[in-house]
Amino acid sequence: MAFEGLTDKLNAVFSKIRQRGKLSEGDVKEAMREVRRALLEADVNFMVAKKFVKAVSERAIGEEVMQSLTPGQQVIKIVNEELTNIMGKKREKIVYSSNPPTIIMLCGLQGAGKTTMCAKLAKHMKEKDNKRPMIAACDIYRPAAIDQLKVVGEQAGVPVFEMGQENPIKIAKEALRAAKKGGRDVLIIDTAGRLHIDDELMDELKDIKKSTKPDEILLVIDAMTGQDAVNAAKAFDEAMDIDGAILTKLDGDARGGAALSVREVTGKSIKYVGIGEKLEDIEPFHPDRMASRILGMGDVLSLIEKAQESFDEENAKKLTEKMKKASFTLEDFLLQFEQMNKMGGIGALMKMMPGAPNIDEDSIDGKQIDRTKAIILSMTPKERRNPKLLNASRKRRIAKGCGMQVQDINRLLKQFEASKKMMKQFSGKGRGRRGGMPFNMPF
Repeated sequence: MAFEGLTDKLNAVFSKIRQRGKLSEGDVKEAMREVRRALLEADVNFMVAKKFVKAVSERAIGEEVMQSLTPGQQVIKIVNEELTNIMGKKREKIVYSSNPPTIIMLCGLQGAGKTTMCAKLAKHMKEKDNKRPMIAACDIYRPAAIDQLKVVGEQAGVPVFEMGQENPIKIAKEALRAAKKGGRDVLIIDTAGRLHIDDELMDELKDIKKSTKPDEILLVIDAMTGQDAVNAAKAFDEAMDIDGAILTKLDGDARGGAALSVREVTGKSIKYVGIGEKLEDIEPFHPDRMASRILGMGDVLSLIEKAQESFDEENAKKLTEKMKKASFTLEDFLLQFEQMNKMGGIGALMKMMPGAPNIDEDSIDGKQIDRTKAIILSMTPKERRNPKLLNASRKRRIAKGCGMQVQDINRLLKQFEASKKMMKQFSGKGRGRRGGMPFNMPF
């Protein structure tokens, strides 16, 4: 997962700082040397790392920190704020045109994931912003690029305009005409990429820009290419004057250097990040939330938003009432796990929880839910609603029925009771309006 190595190294530095009642200037300098080394190992741009450490050091050596009763916490607060600053301070949204369609041109090097990102972005705009997007297929060079775009466009429920191997500039202009005629309020243009930056590529992109006058030019960059991604961003910005960037494959980059460098190097904000292979695996980029994730402080706001999008309101209310009446059953327990799976899986959610342990997502994938489901479905309806009936004989029967061990049954029941207890506390404090979430995960 992104920033995993950086998070571990920063937490090790902060752990030392927290153990000291007072901080000297020497302590701060030593900590900042380690922070700088951690940033460079995470493939953060050298100048960005240097500027960041300087900004933190100047603030951390101030009287406010040195005289504080909790200097370690003060330093972490400063690091959090400066991380947010270098990534753009606040979320930068796409500005929709008052005279539709809004034209969004995606560009970037080959292999960055532009074609799939076109469909992800279109699906996101359709479902979250109530837009009616269309995608223009202007990559006529890469084999099967148009076919790929048509497939992902169909999966996203968004039409794709294509004219085969026609001139890309002509395709873009005709797509714009078709979008206006069809009442589409967003046109996303998929352009060709190359394995490297060259004049031919840039000239074509400039011609498409000139003929369509896009409202937003977004550079799609592969987060896993590290410094190469930052160099590409700088070159594209100089040639095209981009409006922002989209980072793809952030879930596969354990270092995260590109995310921390792009904004500072180009002056242009990251607007979205790709966090997986599915079409719904796209998130708006929030610098403050990303800084919290990097520091291992979780991302509660994103977690709440995912819950609000995924949880069934009616079922949530029913579960809340059941918790208040102490009638929460194993059937309800299973329902919550299935809802959590809709939110992106337990592993992804754990990353957003403050103070959550560093857990390998592969060890708590969808198979864990399948095992939980198999155990619960091997029980009789009466047993699911009243787990106290489960004596040794019944547990052996259930274990045999689902192909697992009695220990697995006992573990599930223990987790159920712990979750039930915690959920009762949440609902009692008025926090369970959406049915809550089982924070005692089965791993």
